[in-house]
Amino acid sequence: MAGETTGESLGDAFGAVARRLRSASMAALSAWDVTPSQMRAVRVLTAHDGGVRSSELAHLLHIAPRSATEVVDALEAKELVERTPDPTDRRATLVSLTKRGVELSDEVRRARGLESERLFERLSPTDRAHLERILRRLRSD
Repeated sequence: MAGETTGESLGDAFGAVARRLRSASMAALSAWDVTPSQMRAVRVLTAHDGGVRSSELAHLLHIAPRSATEVVDALEAKELVERTPDPTDRRATLVSLTKRGVELSDEVRRARGLESERLFERLSPTDRAHLERILRRLRSD
């Protein structure tokens, strides 16, 4: 096994694969001129169809409200999100994806899927099934 012959730990091997996936993801994002933090916000907003307040977005992203404002400002400048009045509280605004933001989310998801597929295609269907089962178990523990 690789860990036995190279001295590389399982954690090191896992980290190397994760870095490879992250690198491919970064390359995909550069094609759309969005940063990883901006894309994280797009992914969160994709799951909240009616929009969210900036403070809630900050909470969901685990970042400071000021940082969320900067991310939203950048996405708004790229016409990927819009701010609209909150119908339940006229003092507040909601942030939601524009049509262009939804399209970006779909395109990036497809590109990331292709990059993942390229990485994992060298595994047999059985190995892929085992890896998926193992990763789901590790994620749930």
